[in-house]
Amino acid sequence: MRLFIAEKPSVGRELAKCLTGPVIRRDGCLETKDGIVTWLFGHILRQAEPEEYDPRYKRWRAEDLPIIPREWKLFVAKDCEKQFAIVKALIERADEIVHGGDPDREGQLLVDEVLDYLGNTKPVKRLLLNALDETSIRKAVASLRENRDFFPLKQSALARARADWLIGMNLSRAYTLAARRAGHDKLVLPIGRVKTPTLSLVVRREREIEQFKPTDYYLIKGTFLHANGTFTAQWKPADTMAGLDSENRLIDRRAAEEKLASFQAEPHDAVISAYQKTKKQEPQPLPFSLSSLQVLAGKRYGYAPQLVLDTAQRLYEKKLTTYPRSDCEYLPVSQFGDAGTILSHLSSCGDPELAQWAPKADRGIRSRAWNDKKISAHHAIIPTTVRADVTSMTPEERNVYHLIARGYIAQFYPVHIYDQTKVEVTYQDELFTASGRTERDPGWKVMYQSRRKKAEDENAEEDESDKTLPAMKKKDRADWQKGDILKRATKPPVRFTPSTLLAGMKEIHKYVKNSEAKKQLKDVYGIGTEATRATIIDDLIRRRFMKTQGRKKYLIPTPAAYLLVDALPDEMTYPDSTAIWEDKLHSMSEGEGTLEEFLQGQIAFTRELCRKAGSAPMKTGGGPVCPRCQKGVLIRRKGKNGLFWGCSNYPSCRMTCDDRDGKPDLDAAREKLARSPQRMAPAAVSASAMARRTPQNAGRPAGGYQRNAASPAGEVEELNRLFSPADYEAEIAAAMKEYVSPDKKSFARWGSGADKPKYSASPMEHMKKETGSQPSAQYLCPRCREGHLRQIHGKNGVFWGCSNYPRCTATFDDSRGAPLLST
Repeated sequence: MRLFIAEKPSVGRELAKCLTGPVIRRDGCLETKDGIVTWLFGHILRQAEPEEYDPRYKRWRAEDLPIIPREWKLFVAKDCEKQFAIVKALIERADEIVHGGDPDREGQLLVDEVLDYLGNTKPVKRLLLNALDETSIRKAVASLRENRDFFPLKQSALARARADWLIGMNLSRAYTLAARRAGHDKLVLPIGRVKTPTLSLVVRREREIEQFKPTDYYLIKGTFLHANGTFTAQWKPADTMAGLDSENRLIDRRAAEEKLASFQAEPHDAVISAYQKTKKQEPQPLPFSLSSLQVLAGKRYGYAPQLVLDTAQRLYEKKLTTYPRSDCEYLPVSQFGDAGTILSHLSSCGDPELAQWAPKADRGIRSRAWNDKKISAHHAIIPTTVRADVTSMTPEERNVYHLIARGYIAQFYPVHIYDQTKVEVTYQDELFTASGRTERDPGWKVMYQSRRKKAEDENAEEDESDKTLPAMKKKDRADWQKGDILKRATKPPVRFTPSTLLAGMKEIHKYVKNSEAKKQLKDVYGIGTEATRATIIDDLIRRRFMKTQGRKKYLIPTPAAYLLVDALPDEMTYPDSTAIWEDKLHSMSEGEGTLEEFLQGQIAFTRELCRKAGSAPMKTGGGPVCPRCQKGVLIRRKGKNGLFWGCSNYPSCRMTCDDRDGKPDLDAAREKLARSPQRMAPAAVSASAMARRTPQNAGRPAGGYQRNAASPAGEVEELNRLFSPADYEAEIAAAMKEYVSPDKKSFARWGSGADKPKYSASPMEHMKKETGSQPSAQYLCPRCREGHLRQIHGKNGVFWGCSNYPRCTATFDDSRGAPLLST
């Protein structure tokens, strides 16, 4: 039995219709004479959450980061369990399996991961569906390929998924915890491999606008009369002239007025000192990839990228257009034969402009779009051979279909031919220049000349190169007619819109920081995928890191966006690394590089950024800034003895103060801090060493930990109870494996016995925790100021060690049941 596994039910239904009938409906599948068709619901398997690798990861703690799975786990999504059971049973019955996932990286993975999860060993073929019309499906079924040919594509998708997990899970936790320590107790910072550099583009653009200072400058344009007509040319000041800025712009109004006055004086004779006319050709624009369709629909209709994707998906499911999530702008030569049918249907689809253009198309023209070498798993988005009726479509569907159809028809129009003209005029020993073009054959341009002349940008200046100039030649005479001074101002960069931000994600080389990487990444495929870019932008808006403003939906970053971008290192905020990774993922899909190599780089990157999170420059949140550390804010807590205020930067800072009428008593806290003889407890290696430094304290009875002067009585204990993780004891018990007596020979270097360290100062790697040993919240570790000292019954006696082991290896001698601490 042959089993077809489609990516989604709608694809499965269309596939079954094109197989030999009758089609019999079963639970979760369709049965035909050619085999059984079943389906998934996208990724029917999900990646495990951190706590599903280890329950302790349910609590977010900096000391657990980074979380690196030894073996990657997948689980069946809860709402897909029934369908998964059906697919599993059908795979067990099948003799051959046909992989019917979408023809892209993610489509390859989501079926392959199910087959791998179930340990399938049966032969697998690959079905590549670029459209859901009957002709396309029958062609695809008749030309199945071996699924193993697409193994690199699966590896690329797997590498992307695991890299996203590593960075998303670890860095989101690391920098959210950093934000909590700075007092942002309700803020979650979602960090993503693609999401964060994308947000950074918007933040940096907004800052460029805020810091921009406009500068006025002046242009002089002269109108000249030639025997064949008048034309306008712009004065080019000599770079030695006074009143110019660094970019040769005239910023002195008086100098401009004086210059214009001199031009008005006779004689008015001018001469054409240079004339260059070049014949040029402009080829037909390529058909659409999803990104190029989203960008153009955004500029022309104001559509958000996600709306364009959703609309293209509906047209695809109605069999009117080909696969929408394509990153390709070329077409296979084998599809050239469908041109007659498609053009014929477009001429009668109900769109008056398409009905005017389609009959004039020359079916003998083969544009540069027809190129098999540029095709991978899918091709550009074009109309199918199914006849469309635009009158029954929604406005969005009609407009998107119009763009797709026009792009297809353009492939059968001639190239645009024109003459590019450049003119130089010498007048009163000054240079004026003009440029323009003269059309020879408009070609495909006739479809792109809008009846409503509208600029894509309200502030766009007139394009001088599109002006038509009269015929002339070098040394012809011309006469000055009049001149005008035009005031201009330098303009700040334009804010991103969803569509232009998507274009920026695709052309990411323009925004990388490293100049060498800019050259290397010019041909890279951008960051993100065709299917995910719109989702990423929408998610940033939904999470309130950006908001849209005005009719054009300009993107404005929120305070949370500034906080996140400012806290992160350049490695995450600039797209250099992400763009290089995307390039490697693309190379991996073509068989270059391995999954293991890629992930090793991602793990190293994750470790480094988790380390940097500990000292991230995070602005403090709302609330009074901690007077001790200046890094956290004071938060009101409820303890056993009532209300008090503690620093959000706990445990690095254990500042506390009393509550007074709902506010922290900062004056009293500052007085206590000023009176405190010791602002920070000294670092300690062992009690012996401390005793040698302060011999006068050697005989002092050991008391408990000397509580900081700024802390009300009993509140250190309360902070420990409120903040300390519940499973901390289990972690310490696992770390303290075995206490072994040190090698006696290693002490030969010590002189007298008085200088010899006690065994209790031996490295903590060799400690053994005796049953009944309990930590005491009374004794705060003076070295790390995070852990607590606990009594250890070692093989060679009793000593005290830090519960923050192995991060802190401080040890102390025991004196009458308490650690021997200096005061």
